[in-house]
Amino acid sequence: MPIELTPLPYDRAALAPHLSAETLDYHHGKHQRAYVDRLNELIAGTEFAELMLEDIVRRAQGQLFNQAAQVWNHEFYWQCLRPRGGGEPGGKLGEKIVQAFGDFAHFRGEFDRLALATFGSGWVWLVQRADGQLAVVSTTNASTPLTGDDTPLLACDVWEHAYYIDYRNGRAQYLEAFWKLVNWDFVASRLR
Repeated sequence: MPIELTPLPYDRAALAPHLSAETLDYHHGKHQRAYVDRLNELIAGTEFAELMLEDIVRRAQGQLFNQAAQVWNHEFYWQCLRPRGGGEPGGKLGEKIVQAFGDFAHFRGEFDRLALATFGSGWVWLVQRADGQLAVVSTTNASTPLTGDDTPLLACDVWEHAYYIDYRNGRAQYLEAFWKLVNWDFVASRLR
């Protein structure tokens, strides 16, 4: 069963003015599609061909892992965004953020610090540890918390392709836009 390019959960122009339709066309329609196409080439005729994407990510290594993890990371990232998102989370998620970081401002500061410090290509994640505590972690290239004990809750793509069309080399400006799009309902739904 081939891996499909999952459609965006909103219209390609829905995240504007923070992320343009051109960025989504390139990032999802071209860049992520290339990962999906290459992944399907790599799994054709192998024991991975009938596995779900998450299972491929957890079992694969090398180039196969890189392609599968990038597909999964991107699909997760799109769920973390929504039109008219942002603000601060309430409920259990808001309480857990305060418990872990002191307040939302400290959480966001730590997240931004890691996002700006991630050299080259990578991801910044809000995760829930096995003990239930929240943490912010950075991964490089295709690495993902999915392969460890942490449950990914929120992802920010800090690969340059995520923001270059709209912000050029302005990762800090991209992060400002990111916080206006966060889908806290999705993030909260991931809590264990």
